[in-house]
Amino acid sequence: MTPPAVGTWDPGQYHKFSDHRRRPAVELLARVPPAEDPGLVVDLGCGSGEITRLLAARWPGAAVQGVDNSPDMLERARAGAAAGGGGPGIEWVEDDIATWTPSRPPGLVYANASLQWVDGHEALFPRLFRALAPGGVLAVQMPRSREARSHLLMHEVLAAAGPGGAPIGPASLRREVSRRWVLGPAEYFDLLGSEAARIDVWTTEYLQVLAGEDPVLEWVRGTGLRPILNGLAEPDLARFLDAYRPALRDAYPRRADGTTLYPFPRLFIVAVRRT
Repeated sequence: MTPPAVGTWDPGQYHKFSDHRRRPAVELLARVPPAEDPGLVVDLGCGSGEITRLLAARWPGAAVQGVDNSPDMLERARAGAAAGGGGPGIEWVEDDIATWTPSRPPGLVYANASLQWVDGHEALFPRLFRALAPGGVLAVQMPRSREARSHLLMHEVLAAAGPGGAPIGPASLRREVSRRWVLGPAEYFDLLGSEAARIDVWTTEYLQVLAGEDPVLEWVRGTGLRPILNGLAEPDLARFLDAYRPALRDAYPRRADGTTLYPFPRLFIVAVRRT
């Protein structure tokens, strides 16, 4: 489910840093246990379909579905497959993760950088896990960016960027930006561990080397900043960006070689259902 303030996705903005965004997706896929015939493979929150096509290539005999609630992303996914990018037999499904129900029990539900947009993980994760076929796998990767300085600055600037240093935008937007998007690793272990034959939960921090003018701002424009970009109208959005941009430059200074280092933590979960 995309929260109301998030609005539509911009595939072009999201893919400005495609190499950085692709790496954790591929590393998650590499940790999925091998299965000769998973039957149904679902890429939940498939975006523009690059990883969905990798899933189809890994399990060519499986039925593969790419599920997303963004028509723009799904249009790009279909175009990529039609242009010879692989996976011509993939079924592209427009649906909401919060209410999605599989057509039959999947052998793999793969969710890369999508479930953080959905509230209620205490109910969502057990529901997805119980929907699996016996021996099926739930594989999830989510950014743990809520404590990153780039995201803390979003809250701070919203609270003080209005006229006279007043809060900017509606209170509902400030609540959305500050909500706890992702639980802690041990909490996911507790949600799934008692029903799993095997579960692996780990975190990784990527030291991303970014280039260009205001690269951290460009990064968050594609993901975490979207609730603000879609939730503020002019002139409030201009006020926010005028304060947020220099704050990011101070927090993530450009180095002498022109690059900017942006530490970015992510959480991974691979859980196997009992047979």
